[in-house]
Amino acid sequence: MSKLLGELIEALRCLPGVGAKSAQRMAFHLLERERERGLKLAGALDQAMRQIGNCTRCRNFSETPVCTLCASTTRDRHTLCVVETPTELAAIEQATGYRGQYFVLLGRLSPLDGLGPQELGLGLLAERLGEGEIEELILATNPTVEGEATAHYLAQLARAAGIRPTRLSHGVPLGGELEFVDRGTLAHAFGSRQALE
Repeated sequence: MSKLLGELIEALRCLPGVGAKSAQRMAFHLLERERERGLKLAGALDQAMRQIGNCTRCRNFSETPVCTLCASTTRDRHTLCVVETPTELAAIEQATGYRGQYFVLLGRLSPLDGLGPQELGLGLLAERLGEGEIEELILATNPTVEGEATAHYLAQLARAAGIRPTRLSHGVPLGGELEFVDRGTLAHAFGSRQALE
């Protein structure tokens, strides 16, 4: 195998879920059938890696110092939704009618992985909470042990700033059947049931 081909295969392995065989298949496909698209992909990757950074306000991916969501004058400045990743921000934008602001942690509290308050930008978040505009902090961290610990920490931060923290509901999915829901999800849904009005 040539040196360049080996380097291409190794470079493709950085993608999530791509092992040696998948990377080799991708490399061969690009070289055999998609050289023009491969060059376009390489150019787009090069440009994105050099020009996309993080918004100075919410930490989402952005080509400008302040992203379009933070710069928008039509978004509700009284609600701030905290998510772990830009992927989750995109999911909320696509699936809901939420029109407030965001803050992207780029992770969750995990001392074993070296992720503490500083790495998650919680100093910047505290500054935003202290500006006086935000009335509700929506905690949209994942329902994992680390996500729950992060939500608890953020709720304390919000309360200290006089802001009402709220948490996304977790439980039985819409259209789901109880017999197919895992035990942990069902137990959580049962324990956090609400009165019908």
